[in-house]
Amino acid sequence: MSIKVVLAGAGAFGRKHLDAIAGIEGVEVVSVVGRTIEPTRAVAAEYGVAHATTDLAEALSQPGVSAAILATPTQLHASQAIECMEAGVHVQVEIPLCDSLSDGIAVASKQENTGLVCMVGHTRRFNPSHQWVRQRVAKGDLSIQQMDVQTFFFRRTNTNALGQPRSWTDHLLWHHAAHTVDLFAYQTASPIVKANVLQGPIHDQLGIAMDMSIQLKTESEALCTLSLSFNNDGPFGTFFRYIGDTGTYVARYDDLSTGNDEPIDVSNVDVSMNGIELQDREFFAAIEEGREPNASVAQVLPCYQILHQLEEQLD
Repeated sequence: MSIKVVLAGAGAFGRKHLDAIAGIEGVEVVSVVGRTIEPTRAVAAEYGVAHATTDLAEALSQPGVSAAILATPTQLHASQAIECMEAGVHVQVEIPLCDSLSDGIAVASKQENTGLVCMVGHTRRFNPSHQWVRQRVAKGDLSIQQMDVQTFFFRRTNTNALGQPRSWTDHLLWHHAAHTVDLFAYQTASPIVKANVLQGPIHDQLGIAMDMSIQLKTESEALCTLSLSFNNDGPFGTFFRYIGDTGTYVARYDDLSTGNDEPIDVSNVDVSMNGIELQDREFFAAIEEGREPNASVAQVLPCYQILHQLEEQLD
């Protein structure tokens, strides 16, 4: 495999991709794109990337570039994904694909017209913990009856995962709920047929709801209760409790335990324990093999249709 890739977004999540790509043979990052040039040059130098720019088009025009990963602000995802495909470049866009359904549909339409790989960073599909559960479901050893999910952060100021100021505002519905809405349908292998949402007060400075509660039901009658908060002063992250007919399992990122907190070894589920690396490996493999990737834009679009329905309820 020999792929030259552009990484757009030199923030906290962009670094996660740079770390992941460093362990993937045959992939070279040839340009880093950022909002301001000096910090972008610093990140590029740290990772041994020769080219840095604030212009995505300039990065895409570098010799031999065939792929791009977008870890940019949410509001840029759809337009930049389309820009990449218009340049003939395969693209992986970080979650969320969009913050409006019409933008997501436009990306899916561009992918269909170009035939290029367009993948969305729904990392939970790739975490070994969730892969382990999915394998049990696929074998018929487990039927998911309910998922109870908590997505908790302490983010009362506009900062990123490194505690640095953000140039854009994060969103519980279009970003953090997207992980669980997609994963619930994916793990149960059943479409979501009912969705309800409630939200708390809108923050007077950030302009977003800081707390949200979502209920989902699939065609197979599995249930999901999702609680989200930016007000949680405690452990950060998302905790997934799978309640099935033959067992209960708790997943947190790449780790898994039983419902009684007994650890489950998931080290042999895939070639890595790093969900971001596994996600990136799938992207590059799909390009190399000329196939649709897991978490393609077409596969995840139903998630954004549900988010749109939920937003309409809030409106």
